[in-house]
Amino acid sequence: MSSASSDEKSLEFKIFIFLTVFLAPLLSVLLVSGLGFAIWFGQILVGPPGAG
Repeated sequence: MSSASSDEKSLEFKIFIFLTVFLAPLLSVLLVSGLGFAIWFGQILVGPPGAG
């Protein structure tokens, strides 16, 4: 029983490290980049704020 519990804790720790070290920063960069692109593209289509 102890071995299974230890394996499960090891897997949980690896998943936690993956989420915090790789996935969260990657999603943050993609989200900010996507928002910046959307704003940039919107300004190409309709002009900068206050230009109308």
